[in-house]
Amino acid sequence: MLTQQQLENFAELAVRVGANMQPNQEVVIRCDVQCSDFAHLIAKKAYEFGAKYVHMQWRDEVLGRINMLGASKETLCEVPDYLLAQNKYYIEHNVCLISISAGDPNILKGCDPDKLKASNLANMQANKEFRNATMSNYLRWTIVSIPTTAWAKQVFPHEDAETAVDKMWDAIGRIMRLDAPDPTEAWKQHIATLRRRASFLNQHNFEYIHLTNSRGTDLRVGLATDHQWIAAEEEGQDGVSFTANMPTEEIFTAPHNRKIDGTVVNALPLVNSGNIIDDFEITFEKGKVVDYKARVGYEALKNILTTDEGVLSLGEIALIGKHSPIAESGILFYNTLFDENASCHLAFGASYPTTVKGGNEMTEEQLRQHGMNQSLQHVDFMVGTKDINIDGIGYDGTVTPLFRDGEWVI
Repeated sequence: MLTQQQLENFAELAVRVGANMQPNQEVVIRCDVQCSDFAHLIAKKAYEFGAKYVHMQWRDEVLGRINMLGASKETLCEVPDYLLAQNKYYIEHNVCLISISAGDPNILKGCDPDKLKASNLANMQANKEFRNATMSNYLRWTIVSIPTTAWAKQVFPHEDAETAVDKMWDAIGRIMRLDAPDPTEAWKQHIATLRRRASFLNQHNFEYIHLTNSRGTDLRVGLATDHQWIAAEEEGQDGVSFTANMPTEEIFTAPHNRKIDGTVVNALPLVNSGNIIDDFEITFEKGKVVDYKARVGYEALKNILTTDEGVLSLGEIALIGKHSPIAESGILFYNTLFDENASCHLAFGASYPTTVKGGNEMTEEQLRQHGMNQSLQHVDFMVGTKDINIDGIGYDGTVTPLFRDGEWVI
């Protein structure tokens, strides 16, 4: 368990480095009811630094499972007007969002996949405007995480519940640099290192990224026209910087959705909508998925890949070395926030407009012309192994090594 001072530092990171709340700004905290104590601590910190008002948007994953099992598909697809009005209020009042990602990776295991797919699709369609506000950085946002008992037991199955939770807290504390004398300063130094590598990639303006490893990955990913690599700290449309994922180790950009060819094999399990997907392989031709298979969670993978046409291409490529604190912990977290920052990853679905120069000022058609992918989904999956090799390929065919045996060489 973290000390009280470490918990205070953690909450402060979420407010000041993550969402980077500004004085007199409204804050929305989104979390499961299991995380109420930490959510309340974040709220207190927000007020210490001048928040105007803190809204709490509670979730209850256990009730979510009960509803998924008990309600009809038609009912699950109805999105109440008050939820849409709430999101509209958040956009109009330019809130900053702090989400606590924590829960049982298997909470929806055994639920009807047709219900899950229909419900997810209905909610994504209804909340498109709000999602666009976050993906375009109109709203500043961040995601942090703390242990829950079910999650900790999934990660440490041979420990009793109390020991498993304590181990999770210890791991998260190290990964979040809460053991540093000044965690905020430690994060600033970390962000500066990532930005230097992003600058190198932007200067080279590669046409393709080529990934290979011994598991069978051999994939050429074209990059969007006028793409730009982003590292950790982003800039909101209000000009204020923020760090969307905490922890974060990634440098990412947008693929060109018509220039992706080859096969990729996952490196870590993917947890999506309360289901675990593992041992899967995806084949692309000319930017589209043409074949896929999975030994674990095939139906869940199928549900992702049949959401809409755009989900059959990629919206993100992110590079992370094998010596990141998360990778070196040796822990499989069954949580995308952590696992995606232990491994290079790709994302099915939508591109972030911010990953192409001037993207926030472009129409959907202009983004399309740059090769930016559009979809209701954005699902990260991990592909970086300890032996992955990655090259940048220039428009003139020049090959520049970026990774060898899973680690940066630049």
